[in-house]
Amino acid sequence: MPSLVLSSVSFRWPDGSIALDRVSGSFSDGRTGLVGRNGTGKSTLLKLAAGALAPTGGTVTRDGDVAYLPQRLTLDVDAGVADLLGIAEPLTALRAIESGDADPRRFDAVGDDWDVEARGHAALAEAGLPPEALDRTVGTLSGGEAILAATLGLRMRRAPITLLDEPTNNLDRDARERLYGVVRAWRGALVVVSHDTRLLELMDDTAELHAHELSVFGGPYSEWRAWLETEQQAAQQAEVDAKKSLAKEKRQRSEAESKLAKRARTAHRAEVEKRVPKIVAHGRKQAAQVSAGRLRTEVAEKEAEARAAHDAAQRRVRDDDSIRLDLPDPDVPPSRRIATFASGAAAPDPDGVSAPDSTGPDAPWRSATHDPDGGPADSASDPDERGTAASKATAVVDRGEPESSAALVTDPAEPAGDASANVQDRTAPDGRPPSAPQITERHWIVQGPERIALIGPNGSGKTTLLQALVGAITESAGTAVPTSSGDDDPSATASSWRNRTSATASAGPAPNAAAPASSESGAAPATASSGILPSATAHTERIGYLPQRLDGLDDDESVLDTVRAAAPDVPDRELRNRLARFLIRGAMVDRPVRTLSGGERFRVLLARLLLADPPPQLLVLDEPTNNLDLDTIDQLVGALSVYRGAIVVVSHDDAFLERLGVDLTLELCDGVMRQV
Repeated sequence: MPSLVLSSVSFRWPDGSIALDRVSGSFSDGRTGLVGRNGTGKSTLLKLAAGALAPTGGTVTRDGDVAYLPQRLTLDVDAGVADLLGIAEPLTALRAIESGDADPRRFDAVGDDWDVEARGHAALAEAGLPPEALDRTVGTLSGGEAILAATLGLRMRRAPITLLDEPTNNLDRDARERLYGVVRAWRGALVVVSHDTRLLELMDDTAELHAHELSVFGGPYSEWRAWLETEQQAAQQAEVDAKKSLAKEKRQRSEAESKLAKRARTAHRAEVEKRVPKIVAHGRKQAAQVSAGRLRTEVAEKEAEARAAHDAAQRRVRDDDSIRLDLPDPDVPPSRRIATFASGAAAPDPDGVSAPDSTGPDAPWRSATHDPDGGPADSASDPDERGTAASKATAVVDRGEPESSAALVTDPAEPAGDASANVQDRTAPDGRPPSAPQITERHWIVQGPERIALIGPNGSGKTTLLQALVGAITESAGTAVPTSSGDDDPSATASSWRNRTSATASAGPAPNAAAPASSESGAAPATASSGILPSATAHTERIGYLPQRLDGLDDDESVLDTVRAAAPDVPDRELRNRLARFLIRGAMVDRPVRTLSGGERFRVLLARLLLADPPPQLLVLDEPTNNLDLDTIDQLVGALSVYRGAIVVVSHDDAFLERLGVDLTLELCDGVMRQV
């Protein structure tokens, strides 16, 4: 029996734009994944189903209460975690009763929920939180913990219908795994909007909102996708057959008209030449006219039927939105050194006291300087002096995975070909003797067009490390800043290139930029308490950076002007041809950026990066699949698959990383980087 029914539901925004137009469908008990392209109205449909919006037409029928988790969850950081779980009132009443308060209102508040505290503790355990978190405020939770707690709070409400809008957005791997476990055990009707294919695989049914039509398939996302591909192949074949049938009917109609015209000429000649009596000729003429009319009607009807069948077949075939690119060569041979990652190392403590955690967006990362010549990025000139710096305390280790050419070497300045095992012990800068525990770290050299994935829990400092890799930038602006201001600076041209190719225009200092270093080289002191912090160094100035937030485009600029800024020497005609391969065609090229949908804006940003002239040798992508629908993710994978430069990407989306063909995965956790 359906739990949620939509009957000819329509919704218009105050400006008159249509979000949904006479959508009908139903959701039954069990788990249903709702998919569709961005802009089709999935979130609007959930808001209508939850009662957060009222339809401008049609009706929504609900079989019971509805619990709803919006895509952008606004939380009161001063509220209690118990409030987030939805148990604050009965929990407060229960504790008051246990303290001796016999007020009848307390008992009314508890009702039959005498195990509310135990259930709250169980929910917190599912979110990876201790029991005492029940008495903390929401502001003490991480974003992922808050989302998990809010989702578990909806489950504790035991509403017959629950709606979740993109619940895994911005969750790290651990939080996602916990959410998957919550969803697996869900009872009642659950409708989930998501582009997370692992989450969608947990669904009993898959619903799609496409062209204002809601269809439901009995099975998880992979089965629906396979069915859709088969259906589309059949639809394409049906279109081909219908086109042939229409051409045949057109040909037969033309042949019929030719026959009728020939008969008419013959009859007219016979009448003129008086071969038969006039009355007989007149009778034949009338009979021919009746026969011609019947034939014309018959062939016209057949052609109309064939045309209708062709139109119906065409409607079944969806637009081919695949990106097919032929990108300029970024000139990244396999031997070209692109970047260096250093693992960092926790300081050994002979007393058994671990080093403090140096993670998070405000962690004092060692700053990474650009080295366009591929040499070391240390600012110290004396080798012995560099040897005592934190960045020189290294371990020579094996390359690890044999299929990856990202090497582990003693020092970024040394060749990547030496794979011998050897540890260099250095006297720590705090004056400890050589016999004391030493601090060592590893370096990974990115060479040629490799794909490197950087993973780790939220708050571990991945974005900060990317910012260090790209240069002195802001996350919202994504623009590298020149290292010096002189016109004679040799890096000025390269820095200007970065300014053109970054995702957005410069917007000033970053609020979360890496903290200033304590030395000229930017290296944090390697002390027994702080250890060595992970770092990243780029050996090219030609870097394209796509930050998490994509809101820095100039809304007043046209699409063409936006992309032209990254390729000023490419003629407009050629630039338009290249944009067409990103599905940016026709009038869209001249539209202001503000008129674009989210998916269109993303394609413009991607085109600006990949069509830059000269092309970037390194692409740095920070959570690129966040907030993208599945079709746009397909387009992103298609574009990156033909890019011949190096890629460094931060992502929690394992399916995306697998499709990208990652060569090396580095995990950042507890202030140390390691290969996984």
